[in-house]
Amino acid sequence: MGNNTMEYAVKVQNLTHTFGTLKAVDDMTFNIRRGEVFGLLGPNGAGKTTTVRLLNGLYAPAQGSIEVLGMNPQSEGNTVRRRTGILTETPANYDRLTARQNLEFFGTLAGMDKTDLNRRIEELLTFFGLEKRADDLVGKYSKGMKQRLALARAFLHRPELIYLDEPTSGLDPESAQQVRELIESLRVQNGHTVFLCTHHLDEAQRLCDRVAILNRGRVLAQGTLEELGRRFLPGLWIEIGLWMPLPTGEEIISRQPGVLQVNVDGRALKVQVNSESQVPAIVRGLVEAGAQIVSVQPVKTSLEDVYFKLQAQERGEA
Repeated sequence: MGNNTMEYAVKVQNLTHTFGTLKAVDDMTFNIRRGEVFGLLGPNGAGKTTTVRLLNGLYAPAQGSIEVLGMNPQSEGNTVRRRTGILTETPANYDRLTARQNLEFFGTLAGMDKTDLNRRIEELLTFFGLEKRADDLVGKYSKGMKQRLALARAFLHRPELIYLDEPTSGLDPESAQQVRELIESLRVQNGHTVFLCTHHLDEAQRLCDRVAILNRGRVLAQGTLEELGRRFLPGLWIEIGLWMPLPTGEEIISRQPGVLQVNVDGRALKVQVNSESQVPAIVRGLVEAGAQIVSVQPVKTSLEDVYFKLQAQERGEA
């Protein structure tokens, strides 16, 4: 058994926060392991940004406890913030300064050594494609450029834990791809812990080790995609590709034991079964009926499937 404080970068227990009568965060519990990318997913108003502010010590929780890097962000906020980085939903740059001046200012505030800071600024300006506009006023930047500068600022002091609130918002596809690659390399190369709030489910599926899915401040479910898939979308989906459509395909498959569902889309048959042991009998039945099979492959559970199922269940209960 490892030391809990060493194992987890963030520990949140029964966290509740209210604005008047509105419960923005409702009895939330989750832990983030050191070195993982943890995603917080949910519709607008689900409580994602409020949670980030609570973890940064900007709000005092109504109930519950928070530990960040072994510290209380309320009583040790300054120390916590020196070891963490944050990208908020709206980039907080100074428009009347150049990009270089912005980074020099924030690096000095973070207590960085001047030589190291200058080297780091050049590195990040180049990485984010801002080196040619480094000495232009930020007020003249496009939305995407401002977002890239805000990201450079968040990574500037090499934080142990970084909060990214919609990090690819407003970015063109190439810049968004760069940011995703940076997030992946942060963990692989440097062991950074990343707390990611995003609306982009494909982004979360690609980047996150684990996710928590929110609705109205409550955690509906959390875990790896595999764990969530097993829990909320049981059964195995198989896609069978045919050379030519088979009009009786659905009927033939439906007769087989262990088949839960069949969807036909031209030459593609999607079949949900209890277990993969049923697949050979399904394939044999199709071949005997004259089907020419060109492929049989498992269909991976998508985070989108799990997310929308949970949100639909929540709407049904409401």
